[in-house]
Amino acid sequence: MTSRPVHLTGLKTYVATCALSSLLLLPALADAESVSTSEWNISADKITRYEDPQSIVAEGNIILEKKVMIPPKVEVSQEDLTSWDELLGEEIEKTEITAAEVIEQIDAEALYEITFHIEADWIAYDVSKEEIKARGNVKVVKEDDTLLAESGKIDLNTETGSFTDAVIIRKEDDLHLEGKVIEKTGYNTYHIEKGWVITCKIENGETPPWSFGSSDTVIKEGGYAFMKHATFNIKGVPVFYSPYMVVPVKNTRQTGFLLPELSQSDNSGFGFNIPFFWNINDSVDMTFFPEYYTDRGFMPGAEFRYVKDTFSKGSIIGSYINDDKTDPSETEYYEDTGFTHTNSDRYWVRGKADHTFANDWIARVDLDVVSDRDYLTEFNSGYTGFKETDERYQEVFGRGFDNRTDYTRKNTLKVVKTWGGQTFEGSFLAVNDTKEEDVDSEELWKLPSLTYKGLVPLGDTSMSFEWNADYVNYWREEGVGGHRVDIRPALSSSIPLSPYLESRGEVGVRGTYYMIDTFGDAVWEKDDTQDRLLADAEFEVATTLMRAFDTDGDAANDFDHQFRPYVKYNYIPDVDQDDLPNFDGVDDIGEANLITYGIDNYFNAFSDEITRQMGFVKIYQSYDLRSSESDEPFSDVSLRINLIPIERLSLVYETDFDTYGDGFVKHRIEGYYTNSRGDYFSLDYSFNDSSDIEQINGYLKAALFANWYAELELEHSISEDETNVANVGLMYQALCWSVEFQTRYTPEETKYLLVFNLANIGTPLGINY
Repeated sequence: MTSRPVHLTGLKTYVATCALSSLLLLPALADAESVSTSEWNISADKITRYEDPQSIVAEGNIILEKKVMIPPKVEVSQEDLTSWDELLGEEIEKTEITAAEVIEQIDAEALYEITFHIEADWIAYDVSKEEIKARGNVKVVKEDDTLLAESGKIDLNTETGSFTDAVIIRKEDDLHLEGKVIEKTGYNTYHIEKGWVITCKIENGETPPWSFGSSDTVIKEGGYAFMKHATFNIKGVPVFYSPYMVVPVKNTRQTGFLLPELSQSDNSGFGFNIPFFWNINDSVDMTFFPEYYTDRGFMPGAEFRYVKDTFSKGSIIGSYINDDKTDPSETEYYEDTGFTHTNSDRYWVRGKADHTFANDWIARVDLDVVSDRDYLTEFNSGYTGFKETDERYQEVFGRGFDNRTDYTRKNTLKVVKTWGGQTFEGSFLAVNDTKEEDVDSEELWKLPSLTYKGLVPLGDTSMSFEWNADYVNYWREEGVGGHRVDIRPALSSSIPLSPYLESRGEVGVRGTYYMIDTFGDAVWEKDDTQDRLLADAEFEVATTLMRAFDTDGDAANDFDHQFRPYVKYNYIPDVDQDDLPNFDGVDDIGEANLITYGIDNYFNAFSDEITRQMGFVKIYQSYDLRSSESDEPFSDVSLRINLIPIERLSLVYETDFDTYGDGFVKHRIEGYYTNSRGDYFSLDYSFNDSSDIEQINGYLKAALFANWYAELELEHSISEDETNVANVGLMYQALCWSVEFQTRYTPEETKYLLVFNLANIGTPLGINY
């Protein structure tokens, strides 16, 4: 038998009757009193009750609050089920509770919350119509909405009303409305006469930095303001007029036009981009980019994004232009820029996707296809340019694109599964080759590549078994390709020489097998099947010394130093590989008979239970035991330094020193610093004597003063005495708007870019990655 539900209809009628009766039974005149009923709290300097019509008038410092009772949790008694009841699926009889008992419990435990709050200097309440008229410093608070007005009329049943000289502030969306007359027509819907709107927080009475004004505005529940005779105002001064305008006024992703992006450059002329954002649903959106350049033509583009969950998301962007500059008559353009492309159909399609599925399989897609080698240099700035696109993908996916000056663009699909010390990876690699037009590419594709590798201990011994098995099908438009299988099993073990020494050894054997094919006009004159077998061995002996340093008793500044000298020996025999194809480094493994010795230094700062890596200093050199290298057996002395002395400061230095008279043959210095207010500085210097490279790159972003920010970027080739990129940006960031001006110089052209942004207006806030 099951219990019957308790009916509370009588209870609701009883409570409502008590609330109404309490109001009608107020004294005819009360001075400086407050009255509380089951539904309302009211306090004022003076409260007066009238009989015909039934109404109440309150004057002076009025506070009227509507409260809603929070239903108590009604306990229904029930006997414990026995194990036999559970087994037989029976329910024992439940004790019923009466309405009177519920009311008694409510009276004892009643809790209330305030849902509606009104303040005014004068209020008249019509009891029968449940309407309120108010005037003088009217303030109405409902959830996240606050309304301020000179006077108004409120329908308490529908919580709608009409107000004069009114201001509405919506906390959730930073929405600020002002109007001569504002009608609240429903939930988050309004009608405004002679008013303006801004989606930004400002103080009451403050002139907004910008706003949209109109003679008549309707704000609908979808979050759009439909305006008639609309103006865009700066500091209250109209600067733009439209007979009709639709403006999004909700701080969420929604369909609409975004603010324009303006540019001026030597080669493209004047350009503008007015993006359109399409909010398909909460996890899918698109943005369309109708760009136009006066000297090049129309350049449409589109971006599609989606998110399934934290680990599954994707984005793809495409841009296309039928370039008017690609014309043999444009001789000055080619001479000044050094560009070599001849195709007028120019495009760049790029994208990435991450997915996790089916028991932790991880898939990654990287797409990067460009029409010609010059495209990414010419279209490097702006939202659809290479620089901003690369930065966005680095932030969202943790990886960007190949360097804009690279002639080949990699496109990959990878699937990875890891379990129990083992990893399987399958991938496809396609290469977009832009080196030469109308010529078959010799770049190798992998269709597919399969790798299975792992490391497992051998029982209770100190030995481990490691393997790496790899299969690749190489394809190219022109040249030699084929199938390759490469397998390398190995045994490794620690060697107990001394309790003070860390010693280990590893012995492996590599078998590589080929089935060779040719593509295009290529010819392979050797056997179509080839193989190679070689062994390798590595032994290392090291020791680690550590000392902790107590700095003046301040535990927050304590650190330790680990000092690790080592000696390592590598051996690979000389094996004939002349008949093998050369696909990558696996096909040409050089002979080795090498002793490497060095010292590793590690530094860690610690405080209580927190340990922070402060960096390392490593120095090492090798000695070649092969007779062919007997004249100069010593390698360069290499120094590697990576320090993080304090949080937000990083320093890297690498150098190689030739011991046979050439001195320093390589330098690399890299460092960055950032702070809590957002300033950022980085510097990168590279020198490589063998490659004839000497380059310095720098970047600075700093807050100047009073909302002004500066950005500087420099890429300069010292070896070629040429500045590759110089970018100067200046941004003013106000509370509700910003404007940014950039000047970008490259050897090919100088480009100027102007970007506007208004807080929350039409901004695609983006999928929450």
